[in-house]
Amino acid sequence: MKQFADLFMNLDRTNKTNAKVDLLRQYFLEASDEDKLWALTLFTGRRPSFKVNRTMVKEWAAQEANVPMWLFQESYHSVGDLGETISLLLPRTGSTGSDKSLTGWFEYLGELPKMTDEEKHAHIVNAWAQLSQHETFVFNKLLMGSFRIGVSQTLVVRALAEATETDSNVIAHRVMGQWEPQSTTFEKLILDKGENDNASRPYPYYLAYQIEGDVSDLGDPTDWFAEWKWDGIRSQIIHRNNELFIWTRGEELSTEKFPELHFLADILPNGTVLDGEIVTYQEGKPMPFNVLQTRIGRKNLSKKVLEEAPIAFLGYDMLEANGVDIRGLTQEQRRAELELLHSQVAGESVFYLSPLIEFKEWKDLHDLHSTSREQNAEGFMIKRKAGTYQVGRKKGDWWKWKVDPLSVDAVLIYAQKGSGRRAELFTDYTFAVWGDDGKLVPFAKAYSGLTDQEIGKVDYFIKRNVIEKFGPVRTVKPELVFEIGFEGINASTRHKSGIAVRFPRILRWRQDKKAEEADTLENLKGILELYK
Repeated sequence: MKQFADLFMNLDRTNKTNAKVDLLRQYFLEASDEDKLWALTLFTGRRPSFKVNRTMVKEWAAQEANVPMWLFQESYHSVGDLGETISLLLPRTGSTGSDKSLTGWFEYLGELPKMTDEEKHAHIVNAWAQLSQHETFVFNKLLMGSFRIGVSQTLVVRALAEATETDSNVIAHRVMGQWEPQSTTFEKLILDKGENDNASRPYPYYLAYQIEGDVSDLGDPTDWFAEWKWDGIRSQIIHRNNELFIWTRGEELSTEKFPELHFLADILPNGTVLDGEIVTYQEGKPMPFNVLQTRIGRKNLSKKVLEEAPIAFLGYDMLEANGVDIRGLTQEQRRAELELLHSQVAGESVFYLSPLIEFKEWKDLHDLHSTSREQNAEGFMIKRKAGTYQVGRKKGDWWKWKVDPLSVDAVLIYAQKGSGRRAELFTDYTFAVWGDDGKLVPFAKAYSGLTDQEIGKVDYFIKRNVIEKFGPVRTVKPELVFEIGFEGINASTRHKSGIAVRFPRILRWRQDKKAEEADTLENLKGILELYK
């Protein structure tokens, strides 16, 4: 555990990419294979649940620290992270750390789900007594399923590739899909050079960069394909061994959520992998994303939901044909393979090709770009015909040209401290617009968009202009105005404003505006009417 705790703390102390890769590579070189596999489990977002009640954990920690609950809560609000708060408050027993491995501690935690609350209490307190402060912090993060650290999966793959002297694209593919540390080994998952026995495993997604400058900077337009950038769920449809698997970009196996696509198991050739977008679809065109949202997260899809939010798959790439990885073919060649496949299943109403946009000059695309929202699209995807299908976000061959976000000027009214390095800074903000009664109505929360310098200035203002406290939330004197951008908007009965916005973010701090000059709820409703 000490080895992993040191890795965790050292990663948290640096912002330098190469330093993080070096730390990860060294860990993968030195740790046992069992610990490497558990570390990889955490770094790829596979956090096991140990069915522990956070409120009880707080009570047990306050009891062990011999502090009243109000003081524990104040400490928690100040620190901003429960695991760290507990590690700071618990009395140190003089332990310099545990000899138990990371794997050993996961086995220890794995006993919790079968225990009574009293047994869990004794089990967790016993663990705290064995661990150093830093180990306690990491243990708590694992215990409560809140493991977060500032390393992307791309960096983990790069470090693991260097440590094992394996191509990073191969590693990226091997860590995808459905695997658990209890049912595989590091050797089998990462080092096995034999046949891949995971029929459901998707390929790592290729991600586009936003266009920089003008689209004409890309050169000769005849070298490029253009498609609408659909606002749906990026997915891979996999047909192997006569089984169908549907994976979303978030590495969620979602086959059962889209029964309309199950017919593809009878039509697609074995060894087929398609890349595309699942959208709600009606009358020959995609519907707004908020319609698709009515299906997301539902365990049971009623007949009513299926009728009101019918889905389709818009295919735009083919990654595997007849069991052969074809990502090394050019975009033009893969598109030809996709079109040939689709021609063989034509007539099926929920599998479409994402249409290519015909254009001769970049000006033709400029003229169409402003109509994106009318197509329920986010803009264009621009793909180099000669480009291969790559791994992750790479510049050069795939570009996204999104329409400018919708935006309003709003007033900061609530703030809450962040976590990690920003635990002492107010970085989580709630914004409001003016209602018909002249009062501010909250409509969005945003966490990103300001520079570190701006965050410092906003934090300085908040700490000196708090009106009320509600737990960790502070009501702030309504003076600061920010331009808030968002990708979509729809009506919502769950929000006081009656409106929900999609992907809100801070575009800029409007220091040139006073609070009374911020936008109104009527303005927001006008945007809703325009794009609903």
